[in-house]
Amino acid sequence: MGVLSNLKPTESELEILQILWEKGDCTVRDVHEILGKNKDAGYTTTLKLMQIMHEKGLVTRDTSSKTHIYKALINQQKTEQQLVTKMIDNVFNGSAARLVMQALGNHTASKEEIDSIKKYLDELGNK
Repeated sequence: MGVLSNLKPTESELEILQILWEKGDCTVRDVHEILGKNKDAGYTTTLKLMQIMHEKGLVTRDTSSKTHIYKALINQQKTEQQLVTKMIDNVFNGSAARLVMQALGNHTASKEEIDSIKKYLDELGNK
């Protein structure tokens, strides 16, 4: 199952990866400030998490300057695919349809998102 099967990022590590995927290279302070908008986490906690992520091979760290710069080492799309596949297998007994119905039933999707999903399903049907 690729890199992720060995690494298994925790929920907190995934939050940091999301920031690195969206913002690109970041310092611990950059990540900490973004995390702080949604949850109360101490700077040292963020630093420790990112050091552990570096040891696990989830991120790389540029130490050439005084302020270390972190970058995600794992690919967002592949990570998302592997996590969804694992969830479908473990939670939905292998049924992608049940996952989709549960997701759409619990969240209000915008008209644009629904249209995008319909287009995607049409493309899948034409393969």
